[in-house]
Amino acid sequence: MADNPIPVDAPLVAEADDWSDVDSGLGSSIVISMRSIAESIRKHREENGRTYHKFKEEKGYILPNDETEIDRLDLQHHLFGLTFNNRLHLCPAGKENKLHRALDAGTGTGIWAIDFADEHPECEVLGIDLSPMQPSFLPPNLVFQLDDLEEPWRFNFKFDFIYTRMMTGAFSDWPKYFNQAFENLNPGGYIELADCTYPFIADDPSLSKDSALTKWCQLMMDGCAAMGRPIDSAVRYKAQLEDAGFTDVVELKYKWPLNRWPKDKKAKELGMWTHENMYGGLLGFSLAIFTRILGWTREGTEVFIAEVQKEVRDHKIHSYAPIYVVYGKKPE
Repeated sequence: MADNPIPVDAPLVAEADDWSDVDSGLGSSIVISMRSIAESIRKHREENGRTYHKFKEEKGYILPNDETEIDRLDLQHHLFGLTFNNRLHLCPAGKENKLHRALDAGTGTGIWAIDFADEHPECEVLGIDLSPMQPSFLPPNLVFQLDDLEEPWRFNFKFDFIYTRMMTGAFSDWPKYFNQAFENLNPGGYIELADCTYPFIADDPSLSKDSALTKWCQLMMDGCAAMGRPIDSAVRYKAQLEDAGFTDVVELKYKWPLNRWPKDKKAKELGMWTHENMYGGLLGFSLAIFTRILGWTREGTEVFIAEVQKEVRDHKIHSYAPIYVVYGKKPE
């Protein structure tokens, strides 16, 4: 396997189409832990055969939180590990200064926070999410908290590292999030974001403007924009971090091929895992937007998504998802 990730501006060559189908100190600082959440909050809301978070449900977060989605998120974690050669982050956090506290904002299943806590036993790690979908058995230096990061942050401590992954569409006001992150970092601390952006694209004419995949991307963008939670947010992270006061801001771009179409060995492996992530996740990505916002029926959505899935597995369509990694430092 190649040692380097696949940058987004590097051309991918298609292969010939010859196949068939937290120790106690942190815990005492936190008012709400997962074990103290009332049962009424921990309950999930059912919709279209999937479950969604009940806590702050008016936020309208579009992704489900059931076992199917948990499995997909853990698979996606593996995909990031493959992309970054098993590094949990790309910024120099922990190399210049010792890490005392880290925040995983939008922790999801908590898998990144667990791995980070294991890798940095000297660091108290806090994972925050709207949905209680994290496991109970944790490293001693890790705590999960149910909270809304769009509200004012009221921590009585500051962090040395804030990590945010795959949260496009989760925040309605990214500059506010970056300002709060800046205020809650220690001098010399880092913030890093890793995110997908829409629409999915191809570097050749294989992805037509009339394709179901192209239409799906546009519908998702329209629906999320109507909610005030755009899913092309990653293209603005660099400028917004700089506006918030971060320095040494770095933007890196990568490609996730949507199936095994590339010739390059690593890109092909990325495509295999991206296909698993996308093919099985398409309906979960879409149901809330299509039925709540765009006015589609569940049945109509399922029929359309079946057409999109056909194109996702079509090796003649050389499409990929652009992945952005952006990080910056709070001045000393």
